Amino acid sequence: MNASSSDRRALSSAARVNERVPREPVVSAFAATRPRVLVVDDEQSSRTLLSGLLAQRGFEVSTAGGGRDALAQLETADVDVLLTDLRMPDLDGLALLTEARNLHPDLVVILMTGSGDVQSAVRAMQQGAADYLTKPLDMDEITLVLDRALENRSLRREAADLRTRITGRLRFDNLIGTSPVMQEVFKVVEQVAQSRATVLVSGESGTGKELIAQALHENGPRARAPFVKLHCAALAESLLESELFGHEKGAFTSSLGRREGRFKQADGGTLFLDEIGDISAAIQVKLLRFLQERTFERVGGNETLKVDVRVIAATNRDLVAEVNAGRFREDLYYRLNVVRIDIPPLRARPSDVLPLARHFLARFASENGKLVDGLDAAATERILTYRWPGNVRELENAIERAVVLCAGRQITGEDLPHEMSPTTNGVVRIPGSTLEEIERHAIVSTLEACGGSSAQAAQMLDVSIRKIQYKLNEYGIPSQRAAQLRNK
Repeated sequence: MNASSSDRRALSSAARVNERVPREPVVSAFAATRPRVLVVDDEQSSRTLLSGLLAQRGFEVSTAGGGRDALAQLETADVDVLLTDLRMPDLDGLALLTEARNLHPDLVVILMTGSGDVQSAVRAMQQGAADYLTKPLDMDEITLVLDRALENRSLRREAADLRTRITGRLRFDNLIGTSPVMQEVFKVVEQVAQSRATVLVSGESGTGKELIAQALHENGPRARAPFVKLHCAALAESLLESELFGHEKGAFTSSLGRREGRFKQADGGTLFLDEIGDISAAIQVKLLRFLQERTFERVGGNETLKVDVRVIAATNRDLVAEVNAGRFREDLYYRLNVVRIDIPPLRARPSDVLPLARHFLARFASENGKLVDGLDAAATERILTYRWPGNVRELENAIERAVVLCAGRQITGEDLPHEMSPTTNGVVRIPGSTLEEIERHAIVSTLEACGGSSAQAAQMLDVSIRKIQYKLNEYGIPSQRAAQLRNK
């Protein structure tokens, strides 16, 4: 942007921006995401012109006339960069830096200072400032410094996310679930993790059975040993036998050499057998023998091998029904079912839906490098009222899709999959719906009809106000949503 001579004079006297203005200004490398910059300066002409120049270079800009004004804005607004003058009457740049970083530890702070205040600027960097600019300012330099600071913050976030995924993703305290039923599951996991007992994890597809198995392994004495996984339903019987027990050279046509199976690979650690209800009768016999004797032979071999492996199995089938139908061995079922952990479907724990959605949102926003940090009211309502037949996995996929398609800072209802739209979702059918779903529909619909008044809704439903408020909290519907209903 070419500033006029009067504009440059204003900047020279106020912010003292260098009068060299390029014909083709450097546009921020982050222009597509429009980082938000708060310009703080006690001279109005300086902050007005500087904000205009930054806006032309791809930034979303707001201004504050002093440190106190800036802090007030930071308490309510999301800001990526704080660009502040060092010397201001009410609260100088160093004090503002300290207060702002207390509010937002990840905030990028850049100070503008005169050449005589360089020592103060260096002290500011020691206190957490990302960089400083000396007057007279140069717009190209400002753009490059802002881009560099934002890039460094992005790299720090990626590194932190990578460390979390490597060292913390499987820790027990990283399992998401605040509902009473999930707290009971976590309690059992904590109790069982230290043992070597065989565990059977049951639940619908997509409920997180593998994550529970990983938590059992990572929080037990075998945490440093291998955690080996095998999806039993994905392999034919002959391949599954070889995968489990290994084979000798020549055991079958394509076996050109000896191959160790998953039991051998997991020696000292844990073997997770997913979809155990799908294995054949022949494999059931061999698995039963291992659980009884802890020994096995490779396919085509005579050598008896003994390994120390903890087995965790998972299934989405009703194994009791499978036993009664003669499709699953009763003795094997009891060997597997030493400790049973049942994972409830997502629709049975509605208070977990929003925490899970926010967890996935933060993860996928970081992985995709997008500044998406929330859900709007329509998206929140659709997420809370959808039945989630695919459970946590479906929610995870829906949020990832929404983050990728989202054009703003918040996921909207339109960013979510079509099947979650009001025309296809949220219909309560009698018969066909659970009592819990009918109760939820009655409470939410009555609350909407009453304009968000808990007292009126309670009177209409002949229940206590406390019951209404308790249920709203269980559903994860925030108080501000009720306020929006009142303001309709």
